[in-house]
Amino acid sequence: MVTTQQRETGMKAQDAINFGKEKGAKMVDFKFCDMVGTWQHVSIPMTELSATTFEDGVAFDGSSIRGWKGIEESDMVLLPDPATATMDPFMQVPTLSLLCDVVLPETLQAYERDPRQIVKKALAYMQSTGIADTAFFGPEAEFFIFDDIRYEQTSSSGFYSIDSVEGTWNTGREEAGGNLGYKARHKEGYFPALPTDSMHDLRTEMCLEMDRLGMTVERHHHEVASGQHEINFRYDSAVNMGDKMMWFKYIVKNVARRHGKTVTFMPKPIFGDNGSGMHMHMSLWKDGKNLFAGNKYAGLSEMALHYIGGVLKHAPALCGFINPTTNSYKRLVPGFEAPIKLAYSFKNRSAAIRIPNSGPNPKAKRLEFRTPDPSANIYLAEAAVLMAGLDGIINKINPGDPLDKDIYGLPPQEAAKIPSIPGTLEESLNALRDKGSFLTKGDVFSQDLLDTWISYKIDKEVRPVQQRPVPYEFHLYYDI
Repeated sequence: MVTTQQRETGMKAQDAINFGKEKGAKMVDFKFCDMVGTWQHVSIPMTELSATTFEDGVAFDGSSIRGWKGIEESDMVLLPDPATATMDPFMQVPTLSLLCDVVLPETLQAYERDPRQIVKKALAYMQSTGIADTAFFGPEAEFFIFDDIRYEQTSSSGFYSIDSVEGTWNTGREEAGGNLGYKARHKEGYFPALPTDSMHDLRTEMCLEMDRLGMTVERHHHEVASGQHEINFRYDSAVNMGDKMMWFKYIVKNVARRHGKTVTFMPKPIFGDNGSGMHMHMSLWKDGKNLFAGNKYAGLSEMALHYIGGVLKHAPALCGFINPTTNSYKRLVPGFEAPIKLAYSFKNRSAAIRIPNSGPNPKAKRLEFRTPDPSANIYLAEAAVLMAGLDGIINKINPGDPLDKDIYGLPPQEAAKIPSIPGTLEESLNALRDKGSFLTKGDVFSQDLLDTWISYKIDKEVRPVQQRPVPYEFHLYYDI
């Protein structure tokens, strides 16, 4: 994977072609992110790649991609970014991988629903204000590794079934070679050593694949829930980090598949145990200086506090992008370290925004927004949170007083006074529709994108889930 320095100097088209030839590439794979946040791809022989490919792009049918063009205007173009040239680590035939922006065929201008282009526009808007020249992000996406996943929905039945060798529900199961135990109880899976942490070597293999692509891994460990894990890699500028998060998900899923296992980034796949978050660390820089370092609360600058004010004010609307699935709100409930209260605090993991105790080094000063989850489209999440923070800076939004208490342990009357995030995806989408105008500044998020996102989520996710009975309803209501 390209380094930050390579991206700044720019890898030209011929450099990318030469790189592929040096690595013995036989095929070229063009990857791009759809509106929901999943990679799509198309491949061509290496012999078909030329400098003009980077100028004219690769045509494809945009009507077949979720939330994009209608069939009557389906022609679209992938414009490969030569700075992203790397070798795909999972394809059997040596394959050069190039990440792409999506553009319109008649003008080669950015397609307004392309997530990667939206985060670029957010950065351009930030730079146009003169506030900062660089936005650094460090998302921490948790995930589950399972041995088996089965699910089905028909008009007369519906079920899901997950299984993991680590599952505490399997303590009484007969297993090949005997049941050896070592299955962490619910909420007790954080940092166990081997043999309870049965996936240590698998995570290490994931880390090594990330390292080969130029991603600097900082740590990996077992997380709280059965089968839950976390791998952290070093922060980077917004576009770079978006690209790396897409590679991260790709690597984790494919390494697991090598070993006959499956990975999900669903926020809450297991009832009664912790869900997966994607805590986002953030800071703004200008001329090599961290603008969030200062002499205000917890060593932050006034700018950082105003950034916090913007994020907290706009959090209900942000949830439409940072917690974008109906499953997201199965995680965001009391009792599971869920960051649902819109407060900020130093060191305190019960607040939606935490200021890590990073010591005296001003370069390390940052915010940690704990509400997002890994079902989010990383590009849209970065762009939306950045726009909220910038709105806070521009309008000097006061975040109020910090809350240096364990929010989870507050009496109900006191907890009720602290604003909360929306309780459902539909409520978040309504907030996005009614109070999302801050996202359209600088033409970063178009109204067309916002309308399309909201209608897609309502029509394809919210309503279908509402219309289907779930097994627990039979337990509750069958004999009424």
